[in-house]
Amino acid sequence: MFGLGAALLLLFIAVSPASAQFDKLLKGLGNMSSGGSGLSDAKIGSGLQEALKVGTENAVAQTGTVDGFLKNQAIKILMPKSLQTIEKPLRMVGYGPQIDEFVVGMNRAAEKAVPCAKDIFWAAIGAMSFDDARKILNGNDTAATDYFKSKPSKELRAAFLPSVKEVMDQVGVNRQYNDLVGKYKNIPFSKNIAVDNNQYVTEKATDGIFFVVGQEEKKIRTNPAARATDLLKEVFGSKK
Repeated sequence: MFGLGAALLLLFIAVSPASAQFDKLLKGLGNMSSGGSGLSDAKIGSGLQEALKVGTENAVAQTGTVDGFLKNQAIKILMPKSLQTIEKPLRMVGYGPQIDEFVVGMNRAAEKAVPCAKDIFWAAIGAMSFDDARKILNGNDTAATDYFKSKPSKELRAAFLPSVKEVMDQVGVNRQYNDLVGKYKNIPFSKNIAVDNNQYVTEKATDGIFFVVGQEEKKIRTNPAARATDLLKEVFGSKK
């Protein structure tokens, strides 16, 4: 007695040109098992997750050190836009050094806080869905990072915020901010301003990590020497 699979196969062949349709059926079955290549979607997903973990670890190592943010012009944290309007009048009355110290302080806070982000990022990576793993694998040089960034960024920032706030208090950035705002309010005709400085630095620090992770992903995709594990070599080496 035929099994269901065999019966369906015979029915398929009976109602269509045998040779072409049989080849099409075999191709379809192959795609179901391997996703269209020698790698399963599960392995591709694992490879992409590993690439993000490696990229995150390298990004934290690069940014979580002195001048990791401050000397990297691509991610350096500048004055918030809403505070840039007070920069000129404050510099005109002699507070330029304090403004410079404030900018340095924000970057130092990010540099000190980013190591706390690694476990948060890794947890988010492990929870990602890779239903569209093959699309990401065949995407642009930062496709996995872009996907990762688009999904859990709000949650990541919320989890990262307490660490940033603690460091901001430790290095005196919040005190610097309050001093600058207080000085600005003493200038005649100054306007009221309000900035959540902790939130601002958290967002900029998170964006900076994503940027560097993207650069690390690009290395893994384009430079075989950057594929530090067998899984990365297998997954990204299979992409032609």
